[in-house]
Amino acid sequence: MPNALAYLALMIWPLVCVLLFRRLSPQRAVIWSLLAGYLLLPPLAEFDLPLVPDMDKFSIPNICAFALALFLLRERIALWPRMWTARVLMLGFVLGAIPTVLTNSDPLLFQVMVGSDPIIFETDRLPGLRTIDIASVLSNQLIVLLPLLLGRHFFATEEGMRELLRALLIAGLAYSVLALIEIRFSPQINIMVYGFFQHSFEQMIRSGGFRPIVFLPHGLWIALFFVYTVVAAAALQRSAETQMKAKLFMATVYLAAVLLLCKSLASILYASAILPVIFLASVRLQLLLALVFGALAVSYPVLRNLGLIPLDWILAQAEAINPERAHSLNYRFGNEEQLLERAKEKLLFGWGGWGRNLVRDIETSEILTIPDGRWILTFGTYGWLGYLSEMGLLALPLILLGWYGRKSGSQVVSPLAAAVALCLAITLVDMLLNDTLVPFVWLMAGAVLGYAERIRFGRTDSTARSPGAVTPPILGQPRDPRGRRTVL
Repeated sequence: MPNALAYLALMIWPLVCVLLFRRLSPQRAVIWSLLAGYLLLPPLAEFDLPLVPDMDKFSIPNICAFALALFLLRERIALWPRMWTARVLMLGFVLGAIPTVLTNSDPLLFQVMVGSDPIIFETDRLPGLRTIDIASVLSNQLIVLLPLLLGRHFFATEEGMRELLRALLIAGLAYSVLALIEIRFSPQINIMVYGFFQHSFEQMIRSGGFRPIVFLPHGLWIALFFVYTVVAAAALQRSAETQMKAKLFMATVYLAAVLLLCKSLASILYASAILPVIFLASVRLQLLLALVFGALAVSYPVLRNLGLIPLDWILAQAEAINPERAHSLNYRFGNEEQLLERAKEKLLFGWGGWGRNLVRDIETSEILTIPDGRWILTFGTYGWLGYLSEMGLLALPLILLGWYGRKSGSQVVSPLAAAVALCLAITLVDMLLNDTLVPFVWLMAGAVLGYAERIRFGRTDSTARSPGAVTPPILGQPRDPRGRRTVL
């Protein structure tokens, strides 16, 4: 159980965000409110309030960053993207939860029959969704989307992309110290600070040693974070001035070494595929690779149902690399098969919350399957409408950036924007295996979406006016033109 410090950290984070917004530039304040909250706040700890989503390390920074940008900085933040496809997907993401609630009002009963003249005993039940739950679900979807709106407003320029990558580099160098401590001495930091361990300790033991977890939900999450940092360091190195290239190259090598020590095969493969592209390939090829990753992620359920994903071949390749990882992957595929069968019973709108999407024992309600991948979790909970809306919102920026970049000439797209797009694309692929969708990913998606809109409708340089400042409907008033002191 989380200790008092864990809940105190959640309670004081709004004050930390206020301090960030008063001391840093708007872009950096938004980044560090979300990124530092993700890296430092306690996992699993939350305030369970009635009729509103749980307040945790994801929702609290989202609300604080958006509210402070709106009311303290008085930024004019657009609620609507310029592209009609993005608008449709946003509506589907938010309002699609309404039919999910309305079509799942019946409770799920678990019963045991005893005797030849069977007497039925009810052993457990999962409640149906009530109409009043619509407010909670809608507010949750809106809170999730706040970083997308912030990313589109603040980071849709080359300088905005640079700030995102620079923040990842700084955070990676700092967080690597904690990660290396856990690699050497075992994952204990969350226990020492917040009083509990957030996952199965056995899963942190790998290859005769330990892999870190620090304050994140799982070791796989920290490995993916270090993939971002390696990509960020490599992209900044390629575009840096001569005197900085050597230092940034050393940072890239160092962070790559930390990633290797995280012992996550998937993340190591991502970095191995992306780093040569960052260093050697053209921006056009980088965008093409990001587009391929995004298309694969969105189409995966269809390909999976049609039997077009070569599961046996994938397992054979994993077996050749590491039999233990192949066993884990085979277990995931087996879970997916059962959860897909469950999801097919409510294909369009899904099963809703309370764990109704899981496969359970019909007598005891014991959970028989665990949804590892974000895609199957979303697909089972919200059906095709929710899945296509969520994955579409994340993949659409990649499609638009690739399309408009190709039409306008790849020289229009900054290599820094291509690097952020690759980080987003990597996450989409990883979401097929893990539930690694966090607020900073939505922030990157918003930044790429805004950048693509600028190519389509206007300028992409750092002096151009944010697209969020000219698209109705608008919230807030113009920000005070007085500059704020930058301390980072």
